[in-house]
Amino acid sequence: MGKTRAEATGETIKAADFLEYYAGLARQGYGALVHDVRPDTRTHHQREPLGIVLAITPWNDPLITPARKLAPCLAAGNAALLKPATDTPQAALHFARALHDAGLPAGVLNVVTGRGAEISEALISDPRLAALTFTGSNEVGEALRAQLANSNIRFQGELGGKNATVVLSDADLTAAAKAVAAAGFAQAGQRCTATSRVIVERPVYEEFTALLLAEATALRVGPGLAEGTTMGPLVSARQRDGVLSDIERAVKQGATVLVGGDQPGDEALSHGCYVNPTVLGDMTPELDIWREEVFGPVVALLPVDSFEEAVEAVNDSVFGLAAAVFTQNLGAAYRFADEAECGQIAVNTTTSGWDVHHPFGGFRDSGSPFKEQGEEALRFYTRVKTVAVHFGA
Repeated sequence: MGKTRAEATGETIKAADFLEYYAGLARQGYGALVHDVRPDTRTHHQREPLGIVLAITPWNDPLITPARKLAPCLAAGNAALLKPATDTPQAALHFARALHDAGLPAGVLNVVTGRGAEISEALISDPRLAALTFTGSNEVGEALRAQLANSNIRFQGELGGKNATVVLSDADLTAAAKAVAAAGFAQAGQRCTATSRVIVERPVYEEFTALLLAEATALRVGPGLAEGTTMGPLVSARQRDGVLSDIERAVKQGATVLVGGDQPGDEALSHGCYVNPTVLGDMTPELDIWREEVFGPVVALLPVDSFEEAVEAVNDSVFGLAAAVFTQNLGAAYRFADEAECGQIAVNTTTSGWDVHHPFGGFRDSGSPFKEQGEEALRFYTRVKTVAVHFGA
């Protein structure tokens, strides 16, 4: 993936956290005793594994996403088939090998690699499949959902996002700029929870913009393992060219590049998959780049005149994954949490960075009703059975 050493280390540690967390949950009961109106009858409901679960995972988090899915899947007693992304398959293979070495019984987890267009039909059409969990693009996710529509195969999708951060006029602007830079440019913007839209109250728009540009300019682009690198490359030349094309189209539609918008000028980086951290101004909600997911280090700025206008701008999207607000007003913070139509809401912190026990998932086109992470994930990986036992004569 080209992540920095710090990002790769963090992903590895978080993957282990998922395994530890769900190992602990596996010791808890998966059911409850319920009252029964009939005499001499004891009734309970219990959670059971579904069977075989297919997990299709993306290239941007090639270790942590398999861990996020497989930990609850296996803890609930299912068998799993893991299909990692074509661009980054080796992390998943290392992960599966580690689970095997730790004692996971043979056959409980299998890994298949290859291009989805060539193998997904065979995987999805297998009558033994009970559930499919997918993280990736909306295009592929909707195609998978449509394929499963006439079946009893359970579907969980974590799809795209166009995440917004709101900066109100009473905010700590320095903290807000650092948070937006961290959420927008970490992992070269290749996160479903990356901040890509920033909505700023007009009285502080210029001051905040200057602070954000300073944060973007201070980043050092380079190879992930190189000392001092703070932003690595994009995953592939295809992804790099797509991001640059999105920026070019935005400029043609009227946006202004305030910083970045191109590849590094350093000769040593000229042949790599690099895009400089980019901030766009002169934004309007009609521009494609304001509405479409870019999945790269691009942040767009929009000034607004009120809290109400800011919330309206956040919700004016087909996506609903994550949103953040920066304010020192507790009332505004709680109003934002209530009114922003997103599955993940942050106050005075980044749109990214959710922990293993935090239920995770978006609304609308950002995903399916089933959440990942936390105890909520176990709802997807189990089915409920009710048992009544009459013990009288």
